[in-house]
Amino acid sequence: MKLKSSIILSTLIAVVASPALAASKNPLSSDFWHLDNTDLIVLIAFIIFMGVLIKYKVPGMLTGLLDKRAEGIKSDLDEAKALREEAQTLLASYERKQREVHAQAERIVANAKQEATLAGEKAKEEIKSSIVRRLAAAEEQIASAKASAIREVSNQAVIVAVAAARDIITEQTTTATANKLIDDAIAEAGAKLH
Repeated sequence: MKLKSSIILSTLIAVVASPALAASKNPLSSDFWHLDNTDLIVLIAFIIFMGVLIKYKVPGMLTGLLDKRAEGIKSDLDEAKALREEAQTLLASYERKQREVHAQAERIVANAKQEATLAGEKAKEEIKSSIVRRLAAAEEQIASAKASAIREVSNQAVIVAVAAARDIITEQTTTATANKLIDDAIAEAGAKLH
């Protein structure tokens, strides 16, 4: 454990020291190792800062937060998939109901025609008016059922689509904003080190 820590610390010092040493005119000269040299002060402050971050396990906390965020996004995507499947099931159910209503209307029309044929000439006028009424009722029922089914399917599809879009957009916006903030912080830290 101690050997691992010393290797990490040595590597960290070598990596961290390179930009500061490269920035000075002669890093091996004795002028570099005086406290009035700003490059040395920046190097020491950066090493102390990195040490504090490592001591308080900030990289581990950041990794944990990022993992938690990834799990949240995954669960939101799974929820959106489930909502989509539910909407498709609902749509299929309404389409099936619409077909049943249409078949029922066709049966009503067929029965009306058969009754008219059997009644014959005696009640020709009465049967014609009955057919007209039944056809109108059947068409109205079909139109009503179709409009109702389409309206319900459309309403459910819109609700599900809006909810899924809102969730996805919210998650993407938050992630993008977080990434932009991280990139800005890295760029600012890099600018201050040079």
